[in-house]
Amino acid sequence: MHYISTRNTSKDYSFKEIFIKGLADDGGLFVPKVLKKYDQEALKNLKKLNYLDLAKEIIFPFLGDFISKQELYNLLKKSYSTFREDEIVKFQDLGEIKILELFHGPTLAFKDIAMQFIGNLYEYYLTKEDKKINIVVATSGDTGAAAIDAIKEKNNLNIFVLHPNNKISNVQRKIMTTVESSNVFNIAINGNFDDCQNIVKSMFSDLEFSKSINMSGVNSINWARIIAQAVYYFYSYFKINSENLVSFSVPTGNFGDVYAGYLSKKIGLPIDRLIVATNQNDILHRAISSGEYIAKKVKETISPSMDIQIASNFERLIFDIKKNNSDLTKKIMEEIKNNSYIVSLEDLNEIRKNFLSESISEEETLEIISDIYQKYDLILDPHSAIGIGALQKLKLSKNVISLATAHPSKFPEAISKAINKTADLPKQFEDILLKKEKFKVLDNNIDKIKKYVKQKVYEN
Repeated sequence: MHYISTRNTSKDYSFKEIFIKGLADDGGLFVPKVLKKYDQEALKNLKKLNYLDLAKEIIFPFLGDFISKQELYNLLKKSYSTFREDEIVKFQDLGEIKILELFHGPTLAFKDIAMQFIGNLYEYYLTKEDKKINIVVATSGDTGAAAIDAIKEKNNLNIFVLHPNNKISNVQRKIMTTVESSNVFNIAINGNFDDCQNIVKSMFSDLEFSKSINMSGVNSINWARIIAQAVYYFYSYFKINSENLVSFSVPTGNFGDVYAGYLSKKIGLPIDRLIVATNQNDILHRAISSGEYIAKKVKETISPSMDIQIASNFERLIFDIKKNNSDLTKKIMEEIKNNSYIVSLEDLNEIRKNFLSESISEEETLEIISDIYQKYDLILDPHSAIGIGALQKLKLSKNVISLATAHPSKFPEAISKAINKTADLPKQFEDILLKKEKFKVLDNNIDKIKKYVKQKVYEN
């Protein structure tokens, strides 16, 4: 399979190139040139498979000659060996609504599903190529922890994680900053998540810098993240045995998880709508409901992983609705950079064939957590509650799956506020709040951050 950039379709890339690069040199995101599509017969065969075998079949076509099918299976088996559920994910029933729990990995977030796979994929590549890579990643709370757990102690890899200082939960931060590994570097930026993300993008765009440290990225812009996440859309659809189209409600800030659902639909999964569920940082809801893709000031909320105003993966959707026209996509991305992009009515109609959206307030989120606990004795984290809230506002309850993206114990303050108790941390994290942290606080200054990263790369 060959890949192209959303900002330049004239050059082809292999999976190996796009996996290691993460972001194209022109600033665009990588997408497949042509997609393999599954017909009804192929879907029937996939339905018979367990999670590991299904992951092998869904992911393998995207990898080209990067890895053999058997090696991929071995790598997936290793990646999911630390999960607390044998089938990686788990279902809960809320009346007619199905909840898909995705947080049974080592850092209690859905991002473990892709990140454990990516960490082992890096190790596989570096062992074969005898190279060293430095990963730089921005996190709004969960990506950093998942990436650190996947990459800690691995040879020929360093990881630098930028998080917004004092703007994620204590548990989220401590899962990252208490890891004792010589190849892990946590950086707290005096700013918000968008600042962290912009710094990482700028570092990629500075080709002299990025090449000098052999830089790679594992944010949701990395295509390997998208294909690993697509697997659970297929798996959950098969498991509920629906003969109808199914809709998914997806709590999302950066548009990566919901884009994985969109990819699943594009390659043949019978999905009706993908519901983009946002908190008060509602740029995606405004874009889909009214066409207004204009960033506002980021609000701090009880669902910090969604405190984002620039959704990186939205560029892939723009490229798609512009019928793979990279010149138009590039022009629109300039408008977004200048905070002046309004989605045209024609494009909105195309988007709405696949997407609906809703925004949930802080008060509504707390009410949902309380209501679900009282009715079903189930504690939802604030992000997962927003997924349910979007379905309730849209009055959708039949043939719907709502993604639960994080363990409620990661957000004790919010849970306590909603139900006057907290969710228990899994056993391996019981003493996490007592552990010593290690991180560097830096100003929102790209030159200072580059200097720090380069210094640690050469020391290590």
